Amino acid sequence: MNIALLSEKTRAAIDVWVTRYPPEQKRSGVLHALTLAQAEHGGWLSEPVMDAVADYLGMPRIAVYEVASFYSLFHLKPVGAHVVDICTNISCMLRGAEDLMAHAEKRLGIKAGETTADGKFTLRAVECLAACATAPACQVGACYHENLTPEKLDALLTALETRDGC
Repeated sequence: MNIALLSEKTRAAIDVWVTRYPPEQKRSGVLHALTLAQAEHGGWLSEPVMDAVADYLGMPRIAVYEVASFYSLFHLKPVGAHVVDICTNISCMLRGAEDLMAHAEKRLGIKAGETTADGKFTLRAVECLAACATAPACQVGACYHENLTPEKLDALLTALETRDGC
């Protein structure tokens, strides 16, 4: 068992979360446990960190890998301080997401799926942010930015260059 990669504080937070489920179902807390572990480990989940979550929850390691690789909120490789997810699904695409992505790539000097050399930004194309009525949209951390234009995206990126958070 390799739970040493999870701090006492993280383990305590996982313990609080899993009390919401029957004792025999504590593995139901895997999403929250992975979220906490990711936050503790620089914004991404290495294999040893996922193993620690699996061991702590008493789950098969492959089950944790399946969850972590399914959800776009989990990062399986290092990412920038700000992960900019631009929706490229149909509603956003019809309202200019492709142009917005091209603008972001040019502005940041990277392609979707890459991180800037200074480690400030990771740019990703995502399938759906559930903001169809206010497309095109992007998400940075827990914050949504909707009805985007290249100018609004520039203002957002400029703001993010000088501060943490969204």
